[in-house]
Amino acid sequence: MVVRAALHRRLGQYKAQARGFHASTPFSQAVPALRTPSKGWLSWLFREPLPTLPALYEALPEVNLPPSLEDTVEPSGTQISSLNNGVRIASEQIAGPTATLGIYVDSGSIHEDASNSGATHLLERMAFKSTHNRSHFRLTREVEAIGGNIMASATREQMAYTGDTIKTYMPQMVELLVDSVRNPAFHGWEVHEQVDKIKAELAEMFNNPQSILLEALHSAGYSGPIGHPLLASESALSKLDGATLTDFVRNNFIPRRIVLAASGVDHEELMAVAEPLLTDWPSGKGVDCGPSEYIGGDWRGTADSPTTHIALAFEVPGGWRNEHDSFAVTVLQTLLGGGGSFSSGGPGKGMYSRLYTRVLNHYDKVQSFTAFNSIYNDTGIFGIHATSTSDFVPNLIDLATDELTTVATGGEVTEEELERAKNATISAVLMNLESRVVVTEDIGRQILTYGKRKPIQDFISAVQGLTLENITSTASKLLSSPLTMASWGDVVHVPRYEEVARRFKK
Repeated sequence: MVVRAALHRRLGQYKAQARGFHASTPFSQAVPALRTPSKGWLSWLFREPLPTLPALYEALPEVNLPPSLEDTVEPSGTQISSLNNGVRIASEQIAGPTATLGIYVDSGSIHEDASNSGATHLLERMAFKSTHNRSHFRLTREVEAIGGNIMASATREQMAYTGDTIKTYMPQMVELLVDSVRNPAFHGWEVHEQVDKIKAELAEMFNNPQSILLEALHSAGYSGPIGHPLLASESALSKLDGATLTDFVRNNFIPRRIVLAASGVDHEELMAVAEPLLTDWPSGKGVDCGPSEYIGGDWRGTADSPTTHIALAFEVPGGWRNEHDSFAVTVLQTLLGGGGSFSSGGPGKGMYSRLYTRVLNHYDKVQSFTAFNSIYNDTGIFGIHATSTSDFVPNLIDLATDELTTVATGGEVTEEELERAKNATISAVLMNLESRVVVTEDIGRQILTYGKRKPIQDFISAVQGLTLENITSTASKLLSSPLTMASWGDVVHVPRYEEVARRFKK
């Protein structure tokens, strides 16, 4: 009886609450109640119908919605301004709370000579160290205080100093980047510390044969600046000091080679901050690196290793400035694809590429088989890198030769394969451009190469317009250049260079 009485009182309270809920004037005005023919269990319990809300798929009465966005929304373009001394400032507004900024310098290992060989590699490590205005400790603490992230990278033709931060601290990040690039101190103890670190890393290079072969392909395949090593040797590091780095920066970091790029910032705000910091940068002539000539060649490195790594490469004439061929080479690399003998990925990881379906899925001794390219402003290399046990190397060379010559033969590549490769190439580029870091890098490097940033639609249209004949003719053009071959590990069974080169001339 006590339980029944308690339950009766509780139901009475629910009933009173429900009546109050039903009589609530503000709620009834905001969302008018709708009655439905069916009665729920609460209605049965309280012996009277309760208000019900509209179904989720029904529009709320008396509620005015704002107009929807247009079907096509134009993306914000890249704005570029040039200062009187030649420095270019470029930006693209992207919605979001953060901004990415970078200073890109048209200087790299191609501008080195015998007196400063390895300077680019060391400059990459000396980035964001002490300047004439702040110590390395102070610089680090300032970056931490604004929640920023900084990094530097170097290639054969360009260097990049980049930073990420929330938009509120954009002025502080710009000033910090400019100070690091314009006013490096190159204290002796900091230089020696980084030299020792690079030497220690060079001693571990045998753990990364791909980097060894890539350096070897450039030194063996080119005569001139592109053949200069990007990775400093121990003997070159021993000659470098703060004075050498200072001279290199003074001669090569000149305004007409500088681009300040940014994404996620307003261009006028960026100009207001950056122009006073860059407009007094003194102009200079700069060091002319001279032309590079692709000649081909052979490099072999012996190492105590149970495996052998080989790479076959050919020239990409014209480099990025030859847009038709460079875009075709990009698609060709995706078409060939490849990877390691084991992959946890699916079709999106390249499992349908030719090197997977024709090589990796059929030969157990092949540990990796991958197409690669390294393209520069006016030249580049394209080829295949492969790894296997030493006894299988002659067969590995045969497989690489067959795959390269096949794509240069008409009728061997299907329309389905080409369409898949074109779609995968476009998809990869578009997904990368969703990153502010990539957008900033794309702005900076394109301006250094072309003098402007080309719309992404131009690239998409060019890739979509490629035909089977374009791919075949581009591959044939590549194979008509001299072969560059590099091998590392147990190279006893690697065939002679002349024998391999002869197969591409048939």
